[in-house]
Amino acid sequence: MAYIRYKAVAITVYWFISYLTVAEGRYDPTWESLDARPLPSWYDQAKIGIFIHWGVFSVPSYGSEWFWYAWKGNPPAQDVIEFMKKNYPPNFTYADFASMFTTEFFNPDQWADLFNASGARYVVLTSKHHEGFTNWPSSRSFNWNSMAVRPKKDLVGMLAASIRNRTNIHFGLYHSLFEWFNPLLLQDYANSFTTDFFSSGKSMPELYEIVNQYEPEIVWSDGDWYGPVEYWKSREFLAWLYNESPVKDTVVTNDRWGWGSTCHHGGYFTCSDRYNPGTLQTRKWENAFTIDKYSWGYVRNSPLENYLTMDNITQIIAETISCGGNILINIGPTKDGTIDPILEERLRQMGDWLRVNGEAIYNTTPWVYQNDSYTPNVWYTSKKVGFYTKVYAIVLEWPETKTLYLASPIPSRGTQVSLLGYSSTIAWRMPVSHSIGIELYMPIIPLNAMPCRWAWVFLLEYLYT
Repeated sequence: MAYIRYKAVAITVYWFISYLTVAEGRYDPTWESLDARPLPSWYDQAKIGIFIHWGVFSVPSYGSEWFWYAWKGNPPAQDVIEFMKKNYPPNFTYADFASMFTTEFFNPDQWADLFNASGARYVVLTSKHHEGFTNWPSSRSFNWNSMAVRPKKDLVGMLAASIRNRTNIHFGLYHSLFEWFNPLLLQDYANSFTTDFFSSGKSMPELYEIVNQYEPEIVWSDGDWYGPVEYWKSREFLAWLYNESPVKDTVVTNDRWGWGSTCHHGGYFTCSDRYNPGTLQTRKWENAFTIDKYSWGYVRNSPLENYLTMDNITQIIAETISCGGNILINIGPTKDGTIDPILEERLRQMGDWLRVNGEAIYNTTPWVYQNDSYTPNVWYTSKKVGFYTKVYAIVLEWPETKTLYLASPIPSRGTQVSLLGYSSTIAWRMPVSHSIGIELYMPIIPLNAMPCRWAWVFLLEYLYT
């Protein structure tokens, strides 16, 4: 009995100390402590981010950003081998592509203005992908970085400066923990990770360097499947990031920090590429997806059907935000530093849509229902205003009938309905053929007067539920 009392007291003391540690903003290098850190509020409010995959892989721009591994991995991809035979000399190496990473048309101010026009509230740039090439003059990459060879520029620093000087967008950085063919990592792997030549000598020092030098408010880690958390010393890095770094109060991180961490530990969850569970999650999450359906990097020969349409994108936005997630929509710039017109068009179209309907996206929270229980392709978000809640119904398809039936909202006598971007109120009635819900009279609007071209948002106020 004395042991039980001692154990109960010990547990109480442990949780009390943990509470004080979190309350004081001090975090230990344990998942219990790190996972207890509240996510800075700006991230959940922002909702919309842009991912940028850019590196030496943008030079061949064939297949995907995994080009080098497809060429030299085990087993290699036959189409990539044939591509190299047809287009490059026999002794050509992947490192030779770096001299062609010219970025001569890279204008970071233009990029910043485009991202601002897209409606994005944060940007995540690739600082280093699995190829190991760093887009900044890393002290750990010797001659394999953007200053030592072409493009002879600090790409990270240039974009960070433009984003901060021209917009209110939060700047973040992607960083791959591992590198496909780094001999130090391969040696650690052969030693079953009992040595840490790569993690301690290169990968983790890079993370500390980019945080201290560029102060990103998002640290988007990747390559977590190659090695345990202990090998990467991820928890020690996160404790430093939250306790001592120059961005300790505002930085957010994802969940890719080593074996067993993905979808379980870290800041917000990414779980898998293009993660879109379709249901409300208990933890903040992010849907990182690509406009080119099959590649994160730019691919020169992608046909039109490989690109998402704006109907696709607004559907992903509606599904993701309704279920409590953020979207991180990816583009792959070219080797010369331009953004392909079809990618620019999608970003500007997204901005046009958000200028009308952003009220239903930014600073919202999930409603009691995520999608309508009867009518398909209707997703809900909500926003607390004083003592009542505004509900937004995102309708992906304009009804062919004169009315739109929604089963989930329960109207009161004072319920008011409007269409975002449309000046007149929307008439409604109690359902004729259903016992619950609300029926909206669809307004007759000329095509040139429609508030937007994709996905329409109805604002419902003063509902019972």
